[in-house]
Amino acid sequence: GVEVGPQPQGVVRADILDKMRKIVKHGLDFVQLFNEGKQFPPCTIEVFKIMEKIDYPRNKNDEVIAIIHPKLQDQDWQPLNNGDPLFLTLDGEVIAYKGDCTVYPTFINEAAYYEKKQAFVKTVKMKLNAKHIRSSVL
Repeated sequence: GVEVGPQPQGVVRADILDKMRKIVKHGLDFVQLFNEGKQFPPCTIEVFKIMEKIDYPRNKNDEVIAIIHPKLQDQDWQPLNNGDPLFLTLDGEVIAYKGDCTVYPTFINEAAYYEKKQAFVKTVKMKLNAKHIRSSVL
């Protein structure tokens, strides 16, 4: 499956649709070349590993007491460092990220995850080494 976003439910955005078409085309091109016996050399790819889901700050009654900070909004896959703003309380207090490493938040403030108590997902960037591949059936 391919999921390209973010975009609100029930909305079709031309830019997102174009990205999805390009990704599917690249995938189909790869399958065709692989099936034709092309050998792909070893490579290194960058991936993001999910570390944990982060909820909105809540009070003792389980009510949300802060919103995503404006500097974090729309910054999916961008580095978040210790001390960077995460949330903004209704009283104007900034709640900063406290961590010992740079993380890359994603799914920031997405409506589909609000009821699941997820403000964003914290990921770390990793590099994976892939060996060469080639179809064994020609």
